[in-house]
Amino acid sequence: MPPKARITRDMIVQAAIEVARQSGYENINARTVSRQLHCSTQPVMYHFSTIDAMKRAAYDQVDQLHSEYMMAIPPDQDPILGIGLNYIRFSVEEPQLFRFLFQSGYAEENSVLEMIDSEELIPVLAAMQEGSGLSMEKTKQVFLTVALFAHGYASIIANNGLEYDEKLIAKHLEQAWNGAFLAATQEEK
Repeated sequence: MPPKARITRDMIVQAAIEVARQSGYENINARTVSRQLHCSTQPVMYHFSTIDAMKRAAYDQVDQLHSEYMMAIPPDQDPILGIGLNYIRFSVEEPQLFRFLFQSGYAEENSVLEMIDSEELIPVLAAMQEGSGLSMEKTKQVFLTVALFAHGYASIIANNGLEYDEKLIAKHLEQAWNGAFLAATQEEK
C-alpha cells in the first residue's frame, strides 16, 4: 500500500489562494480548501487552528504575489507609470485576489497613510524616487496621489464597474502623475 500524500502547510495556503481566486476570499474555509486538495479537513485543521489564521497566511502570500507583479516593469517603461498600470492590470487579471487584498479587512495597515510608511512599499518608493529625482517626502506625496487614483480605477474594474482600456488608463495615470509631480516640484522651490 503506497504511503498517503502528505499535505503541507504551503499546499494548504496555495489551495486557499485558489479558492479565493475562483470564488472569493469569503469562501475560504476548511471544507473548500480540503476539497481543493482532495483530502479531508483534518490536515487543514492540523496546520491551522483557525480559519482566520489560514486566511491570514493566504493573504500574506497574495500580498507578496501582488508586490512582485507590480514591480515587473518593462525596462523601457517609466517606473511610475509601469507600477500604476501593473496595479490596475492586477485587478483585471485577478479581481478576486485584488478584492482579498484591498476589500477584505486583512491589510495590516489601517489607512493609506500607514501604508506609505510600510516596509513593503520601500522598493516601490525607491523606484519612483529614482525616476522622479524628488526627495523621499515629495515622492511619497506624489505616490499617494497616483496610488489613490490607480486604486480607484482598479477597484471599479475589480468590481465590474468599468471596462479595462489600457491606453486610456495610461493617459489618465500620466496626467495624475504629471499633476502630482508638478505640484511637488513647485512646493520644493
